Amino acid sequence: MAFKIVVRKNPYLLKILRTEVISDPRNEFACMQTAAEAGIAPRIWYAAVEDRLLITDFVEAKPYPDDLAYLIASTIRRLHSLPHFPSPKMGNYFTAMDGLVRRFQVAYLVPESATAELFRRFGELLRVYPQNDTDQVSSHNDLKPQNIRFDGEHLWLVDWESTFLNDRYVDLAIAANFFVKDEAQEEGYLRVYFGDSAGEYRRARFYLVRQALSMFYAALLLLEAARAGLTIAADMTVTNFREYHQNLILDKVDMMSTESKLQYGMLHLREAQQAMRTQRFEDAVARVSNFHSR
Repeated sequence: MAFKIVVRKNPYLLKILRTEVISDPRNEFACMQTAAEAGIAPRIWYAAVEDRLLITDFVEAKPYPDDLAYLIASTIRRLHSLPHFPSPKMGNYFTAMDGLVRRFQVAYLVPESATAELFRRFGELLRVYPQNDTDQVSSHNDLKPQNIRFDGEHLWLVDWESTFLNDRYVDLAIAANFFVKDEAQEEGYLRVYFGDSAGEYRRARFYLVRQALSMFYAALLLLEAARAGLTIAADMTVTNFREYHQNLILDKVDMMSTESKLQYGMLHLREAQQAMRTQRFEDAVARVSNFHSR
């Protein structure tokens, strides 16, 4: 829970942290303090690990600028240059994603005839992707619009409860789902992050992680919708991927509702199905495989 409080006419954010296992307040406070000192997270005024209380500067959100994708790329670059955050409790991030996707696969929530090719291609992705890459970076891991605040001049990252050491392309891919509109903007986004042209190999890794995340979100959300008793129809009508993310940016979707989770999960499933049938996916798999086979 979070509350805006005003003390002597100055606004602050009072946050009461959740009690889930993933949210270790010692880790969250330490990572956020490091990010705050780097000018990426709001200043921390008070932190009580035992009481799970946090008071920070309150960021009055202003409309996002037109060049937001590039501002985000620059901010992620600075984030990833921070001293190493702790390793994730769940172990390898891609192994955890694969485990959840396998649970979704054996739950048979969607007819096997509609997903067999999808799971096969996801398996190809995991076989070639360098999951044990030693080039791990300090990552936020939840760069959705609600966690990216613009005050009119500066971009701030908030809600640091999912922070840990991770593959750099995860943060880049999560933010790109919302703020990178097309391949032309993708090239500029990656150029700002890397400081030069991304090149074919880095673009391939970025593309594969976007598809892996779509599979992860589809599995996570559709399993949750099924537990809530909702019926999952393989042919259900979903909106456009870009349009839905724009509505999420504008806060027009209540993602706490199970119906929205069902819609968003199916949207990611369809996105993965379409993307993994493209020539770009085939080329990305081949490029990453050939690079590491050398």
